[in-house]
Amino acid sequence: MIRKNIEEITEEDLQSLVEDEVLESRTIEYKSALNIGRDKDKREFLADVSSFTNASGGDLIFGIKENDGIPTEVEGIPVDNLDELKGKIEDLIRNGIEPKMPPVQFKDVKLSNSNIVLVLRIPKSWRSPHRVILKKDYRFFSRNSHGKQSLDVEEIRLAFNFSETFTERIKKFREDRISNLMAGESPVPLEEGAKFLLHLIPVNSFNVGQNYEIESIISDINKLKPIYGAPAYRRYNIDGFLVYDLIGEKADSYVQIYRNGIIEASVTSLINNPEKLFTRSLHEKQLIRSLNSYLNIYNELNVELPVFIFLTALGVKGFAMSPHPRSFPIRLNPPNVIDRDVLLLPELLIEDYEVKTSKILKPCFDSVWNACGQAKSPNYDENGDWKPEQE
Repeated sequence: MIRKNIEEITEEDLQSLVEDEVLESRTIEYKSALNIGRDKDKREFLADVSSFTNASGGDLIFGIKENDGIPTEVEGIPVDNLDELKGKIEDLIRNGIEPKMPPVQFKDVKLSNSNIVLVLRIPKSWRSPHRVILKKDYRFFSRNSHGKQSLDVEEIRLAFNFSETFTERIKKFREDRISNLMAGESPVPLEEGAKFLLHLIPVNSFNVGQNYEIESIISDINKLKPIYGAPAYRRYNIDGFLVYDLIGEKADSYVQIYRNGIIEASVTSLINNPEKLFTRSLHEKQLIRSLNSYLNIYNELNVELPVFIFLTALGVKGFAMSPHPRSFPIRLNPPNVIDRDVLLLPELLIEDYEVKTSKILKPCFDSVWNACGQAKSPNYDENGDWKPEQE
């Protein structure tokens, strides 16, 4: 896999693969041509794509000649209509592989000979194993250091078991962090009271040896900020890097970035108040802003998608939704109140960095309003766009 953001790949990077004799491997494969016309060619293409997403992900590169896995020439392929070609590839993947796999990224690198090299960056899937289903050719593929391989029955069984274990590990991480915070075990001592807890968990965060270079993020004080409050205090800790804001001797909010890419953020003052009332839109605004900021960090660090999003409300039993479009009005009447201390809001999945974070978070916001006896958040229009009430 080329160690660059796919949008930054140049012809020089491709020539370096040839000059350095970068051998085909588990995460990179070269093709001199792109053929997806005949059924035989389509099956071969789908086998290649599914093998990457069932393994570690990687780059499938069209337009580079190879000999015994060693790239020999960057020749490119002629393409008349690039958008049409991308559409055909996307349709083929969508209809030829199940279950649905994460979106493939494209990069067309224009060469001096007027051809292009087409790089397909295929993400590792958390839904694996995926199988090829074209013309009822039901087969599973994966990759090793020598390239693509067909899976036998035992390997398929192990792949399904691994997928289930992976999902359980992510959920257990969330549960453990909730338990720790409720027991007072947090990266920094926290203010008492109700709070939001936000987790971003990249699909590859539990891979052995996964480690991101976070120094570029840390060096800019404007990049890593808590959900609410100022990034006043900043320090390294055993897990990675911590940014927090103090009220007296305790933190009101913090954000922790782990070395494996996980981000955890918590805030108290955004919802904690004597009247036990949620703001009607302020908490939504701050969570949307923060999620957008954290995803920008991931994009800069070239974190592979998808990313799991978990939002939890803690200590909220007896809370209600503010009846008026003001931040914290007096609680005049006992409205519908939340019947439990912990709200495990819907699990979310981000598969594209261009997604609107406000739309992604809507199921969580609707659930908060549901818990307060309301049908949905009123801060969205008929198109699902966030249009907040004035508070």
